[in-house]
Amino acid sequence: MVLRASGPNASSSGPLGSALGGPVFLLGVFAPGLVAVMLTGREGGRHSVGTLLGRMTYWNVGLRFYAFALLLMALTKLAVAVLHHLLTGNWPPFGETRPVVLVVVTVLSTIGQAGEELGWRGYLLPRLAERTGLAAASLIVGAIWATWHLPLFFAPGADTNGQSFPLYTAQVTAYSIALACCTGARGGSLLLTMFMHAAFNNTKDIVPSGGVPAGSVFTLHATLVLRLTVLVLWVVGVFLLVRMRGALHGSAVAGSRVPPAAA
Repeated sequence: MVLRASGPNASSSGPLGSALGGPVFLLGVFAPGLVAVMLTGREGGRHSVGTLLGRMTYWNVGLRFYAFALLLMALTKLAVAVLHHLLTGNWPPFGETRPVVLVVVTVLSTIGQAGEELGWRGYLLPRLAERTGLAAASLIVGAIWATWHLPLFFAPGADTNGQSFPLYTAQVTAYSIALACCTGARGGSLLLTMFMHAAFNNTKDIVPSGGVPAGSVFTLHATLVLRLTVLVLWVVGVFLLVRMRGALHGSAVAGSRVPPAAA
């Protein structure tokens, strides 16, 4: 449910924190995918479900797109560190996890992103793109994706508790644009978006944004690192939006070719 491979710190005190570590949290993680499978089956039967699930095994999209998926958040954070130093004269704190560990954990946690990616990029994105184009659809999915996590901003023990939901939404929506570029508007690789989702989870703390409990989750109060992260992601996002504006079939973006099984 949250953008972290290990999930929120649900072991903290309070009944809601405990619930988030159990069935309620698991339902939040897998509900989008389960709903996507059910709706796909109702609309197109077993063959359509098989095609949807088969997109999670479609790996042949080009090495450069896996590099993009793995490195986008990491390079964003390194750019943020440089900007922070230029603006303040000080380097922000860096995470202590070794890069090789981050890569290994990203690979191992990729499968865990299936619950959300089946729903957001597997089912919802292509249907919205048919109506609005891929660019607008990526923004709508990003806003819905962020809102899905809103309960965690009120949950004791969650790492987003009490922080700025508007800035979180801006960050997630910008990342949603990049994820849409990885899958295209139809038939694209969900394995690639799962990998990219996992990379976000595991590399975003190369330069931690730092929590600033804001009292109201709807405030814009946040650390400079988080503000700069949103800025850099949106610079990338605007560039990608220009590239895919008006695209209905994702032919110009990564992973958009229909897998042989779905043709």
